[in-house]
Parts: sequence; structure tokens; C-alpha cells
Amino acid sequence: MTQPSSTDTRPDTLDLDALRAHADEAVAMLKVLGNQDRLMLLCQLTLQERTVGELEQLTGIQQPTLSQQLGVLRREGLVTTRREGKFIWYQLADARALQLMQVVHQLFCKQGEPA
Repeated sequence: MTQPSSTDTRPDTLDLDALRAHADEAVAMLKVLGNQDRLMLLCQLTLQERTVGELEQLTGIQQPTLSQQLGVLRREGLVTTRREGKFIWYQLADARALQLMQVVHQLFCKQGEPA
């Protein structure tokens, strides 16, 4: 049996540098999701855009924790904001985060359905 050459370009040949970079991205995303408060906030934002007041009411996360966790999500690029009058609206901004959160929501957040 012959060993593949270093110039082997078959589709099943692993590009370890690309694989490591993608794994690093996934780990970074999962670290952000690995916080209960941030996960609850993102779960709500998966459904629709929300104001800070709505997020506080829906999640029970109070200030200053709410502001701190929303700040982390903004810094990480997972959410964006827009101002409308005195209200700040939050929405999911990262398509990968949205897809992950849709799966998390489907598996864990739907009310009334057993796991």
C-alpha cells in the first residue's frame, strides 16, 4: 500500500492548518455560548429582535449582569444593536451563532416538550 504524497490534492486529504483554524473558531464560539446568562439571551434573540427591557423580563437577568453579558455578545460580534428613540434593540448578527442557537432552541428551549 502506498502512502499519499505531500502534494496529494484529493478532497479527503486533510488540511491540518485549516482544520485547526476552524476548530479554534468553533471553540471560541462555544466558549461564548458556555455561559448560562449569554445562552438565555441568545435563545431569546433567536426568536426575534428584543429590547433590553424585554430581555430582562424574559430572562430574569438583572442589571448590571444583563449589561455585562450583552457587552460580551457585542464584543464577540454575535449581536448588533440599533437605537429607536429611547430603546436599544438587540438582534443576532452572526449567521453561525443563529444556526447553532436554532439547534439549541429546538433541543432545549421549546416549552412543553419533553427532552
